[in-house]
Amino acid sequence: MVRWIHLNLLIVMLFSSPCLGIPMKKCEETGLSMEGGNYTLSDGTNVNSIVSYICAEGFYPFPSATRRCLRSGRWHPGLSKNNVPSCKKVTCPDPSSFEQGSVSPNQMQYFVNDVTTYKCFDGYKFFGSDSRTCQANGKWNGSTPICDHSSGHCPDPGVPPGARRTGHHFGIDDKVTYRCDQDLILVGSEERVCQESSEWSGTEPACYYKHTYDTPAEVHAAFGSALNNHLSPDHFNSSGSQHGKKIRADAGENLHIYIALDVSDSVDEVDFSKSKDCVLKLIEKISYYEVTPKYDISAFATEVTPIVDILAPKTKEKYINLETLRNFSYVAKGDKSGTNIALVFNKIYEKMSVMKTRNEKGYKDVRNVIIIFTDGIANMGGRPKDVVNQIQAFMHSVVGADWEDHLDIYAFGVGLEADTAALQQLASKKEQETHFFKLQDLKSLEETFDKMIDEGNTVGLCGLHRTYGEVTSRRRHPWLVKIFIPRDGKGSNCVGALITSRFILTAAHCFRFEDKPTSITITTDVRPYLKLKVKTFKMHPKYNIQAKKDQGIPEFYDYDVALIELDKKDDVKFSVDVRPICIPCTKETSRALGLPETATCKEHEDILLKSNYEQASFTAANDVKKNVTIKLGPRRDSCVRDAIHAERMNVTKASDIVTENFLCTGGIEDETNHIACKGDSGGALYVERKKRLIQVGVTSWGVIDLCTTRNTITSTEHSRDFHINLFKVQPFIREYLEKEDEDYGPTAFIN
Repeated sequence: MVRWIHLNLLIVMLFSSPCLGIPMKKCEETGLSMEGGNYTLSDGTNVNSIVSYICAEGFYPFPSATRRCLRSGRWHPGLSKNNVPSCKKVTCPDPSSFEQGSVSPNQMQYFVNDVTTYKCFDGYKFFGSDSRTCQANGKWNGSTPICDHSSGHCPDPGVPPGARRTGHHFGIDDKVTYRCDQDLILVGSEERVCQESSEWSGTEPACYYKHTYDTPAEVHAAFGSALNNHLSPDHFNSSGSQHGKKIRADAGENLHIYIALDVSDSVDEVDFSKSKDCVLKLIEKISYYEVTPKYDISAFATEVTPIVDILAPKTKEKYINLETLRNFSYVAKGDKSGTNIALVFNKIYEKMSVMKTRNEKGYKDVRNVIIIFTDGIANMGGRPKDVVNQIQAFMHSVVGADWEDHLDIYAFGVGLEADTAALQQLASKKEQETHFFKLQDLKSLEETFDKMIDEGNTVGLCGLHRTYGEVTSRRRHPWLVKIFIPRDGKGSNCVGALITSRFILTAAHCFRFEDKPTSITITTDVRPYLKLKVKTFKMHPKYNIQAKKDQGIPEFYDYDVALIELDKKDDVKFSVDVRPICIPCTKETSRALGLPETATCKEHEDILLKSNYEQASFTAANDVKKNVTIKLGPRRDSCVRDAIHAERMNVTKASDIVTENFLCTGGIEDETNHIACKGDSGGALYVERKKRLIQVGVTSWGVIDLCTTRNTITSTEHSRDFHINLFKVQPFIREYLEKEDEDYGPTAFIN
């Protein structure tokens, strides 16, 4: 079947070649309509325009999802009178292959929302889902039902719907083989072997119709989990200590990711742009981890065009330059008439060989991940599987028996016309892992990558937050804590930011020296609500609110910063709802910013506070995100000057109350800012870089309290807020966070 597809495409390619002198004609739009659905044209009726057929959920386009306008003025594939485009009901594979039990109801076909139930005969134990529903993607939900007699060394591997199994003995080295019913394609392992570990080799097979696809949620669960394993500390650091769980900064040197994008004739400019967006989204998600892989990105059609070359000379900037990918144009693809999948794998093989030559001793520790996006319909260059076999043999020669741990090939088939049979042959087949995915379109692929990274494995990374999808306000600012200090029958309310699992950064003016740590309440808006016990609080040694009282200045907020240390027995357990914000001048923040280990604190400041109007935000006590601009450089003076309008201060020079330790926000120049209100004191003033939030200041005081006089949270011309600049109080923060601790380990700062 695959050979005929390739032959037909080759014929189409030849007869549409300008070399044969066939004049270019437009196609006609008549006869394109479909029963029960709609269609779109990528470029009207011009040559190479693609007509895409669209059906409602639960239906699929028949006989094909797309057709292309050839130079001859005809649409391909052609249609017969009895084969007009129509929307057919999605069917799921026949579940009657269920062994040693019964399935009901027994039907000729099973359509979307049909439900089946399963029972075992006496003497057999049931595993899997006893009830399954046919889904809109042509797959049954749940897991394969199995009736097991528990008499073998390995458990009964089951028979997926639409399949037939040969082999009913489950002892060590016994084999079972699978084939699918007519019109179905086997995905997964055709043969599985019972191993000494009582597990079956390979991956569980499944049978796909041409219209079957994987949902973004399914790909998210499988591919996201697999990628987490590649980026986890266990791959790079075997230390069992708490501090040893930090991923080494050079770990990315041992992770090479090769990405190949199909830009052949079947991919139009819109889909090409979407495919770039998908890769950018994938790299963005990977960047959330502290491991930064080496990348190789290429586009392929008849030839292979490098976009990011892993063999390029190493520069000072060790992180990938995504602008190269963003700027790669559709016309730069070159000859796009063919699809040479074998060539792209051969190029990757050659580069892997060169990388080994460059690092003979260390290459055995390298893990290679190959990710290919294609419809899988190769029409030139030979069998891609033969080159994949060469790559596997190469890795075996380098690593030995454990070569599979060092090579993963993921194949993403995009579109209902993707060649499932050809693509799944390219993908790795590992126990309990999935490496082949078929998606409806590029939009669903982008959605997959948008959700992909399992945050459960990244909760310790600073500055991660969620801003998309249906997320709680808590996940938008997971570092935020509420602070209450009972006093004089009332008390004081402030907010603070988790910067490690035991330290909270806040404002010093929230406290008095006589306050007792045990009376302070720290809470987070997470159900069940966390109440954290305070061991002690430390105000900056130079903070003295009455320092200028003799000069008629009742309150002086210089060095208005404090650290709260939590009780060791009540430290924070990070989760998707509770995790730290990044602070400057740490190695972790260097990695968040994509900087090398040699980065300095000054480089952090230059990146985070670089423009005259620096976009920033803070989260108010009522969980509302407020947006401001930090006035820097020549803009700072006019911002600070408004301090003379401060209520109760009675000063003529702003410098009397605003030192160089403050950052200034508010006002209406550049754009109208939000303002801080009572209770917002101690909160984190932060900027966003590379999808990570980094705290640059602590909210201290404001010129005018507009929150009580106006029903607004926006600034007036002279209302200003002042925040302690974290770059100015580094010694104080380091004094406590750099201390050795047997449970936590020190925070790694840079100079």
